[in-house]
Amino acid sequence: MRKIAVGIVSALVGGAMLVSGAGAASATTKVDTQLKIRDISPNPVVVKPGSETTAFFDVGASSDVKSVVLSVAPEEGFRTMRTKDVKDLEGWRFAIAFNENDPAGKWKATAVALDGQGKRIATDSAFFSVQVKKDKAETRISRFNADPSKVRKGKTISFSGRLQVNDDGWEGVRGKKVNVYQRANGSSGWKWVASGYTKWGGKFTAKTRAYSSGTFRAVYSGNDELQGATSRTDYVRVYGPWWRR
Repeated sequence: MRKIAVGIVSALVGGAMLVSGAGAASATTKVDTQLKIRDISPNPVVVKPGSETTAFFDVGASSDVKSVVLSVAPEEGFRTMRTKDVKDLEGWRFAIAFNENDPAGKWKATAVALDGQGKRIATDSAFFSVQVKKDKAETRISRFNADPSKVRKGKTISFSGRLQVNDDGWEGVRGKKVNVYQRANGSSGWKWVASGYTKWGGKFTAKTRAYSSGTFRAVYSGNDELQGATSRTDYVRVYGPWWRR
């Protein structure tokens, strides 16, 4: 006993602190505490208009962790949400519903581990992204025209029209590709013949050689923000060198 007591006193005098009993157990707990956000699914979280998408957060923790709190927030940090339902499946599994009102972009998930006294003993964070699909804007192709309506074979047919988007009123769309297709007489299918890009006011032009009589139409295929559109049809009669008007 004397040697043990002397050893403790020597340790204190030397500036070191010897922890025994319950204190030693606490020190070991702190060293061994583990907390990890193991999986976020789906990632990215894709939300469609008028619906919700539930994301699941799987957190792993060591046995000394008595509870886990998970929070998520956009990277900008202007909004914070907490899970409503928590299930423990070999650790902790969280579910959070996202909708179209949530900001799109990069989000951060933060897990906090608490001991039996509610004291924070570990934290972990992970990033994920939220994509909010917006309704596509309605488009139309107006004033489509194939000119002339009668043309000699081998000559030029010119096309024109306007691509417009409904943004509280119809407005021209610039820089979009419009394709022109022909359905020749006696054919049931449409064949590409020309393309043009919209300019100021949504105006576009294109040209092709006249080879056969048929019906023409212009088509815009759309993109992530704009719906596609198809113009009215216009008929062109193509005649040979023998034909006279």
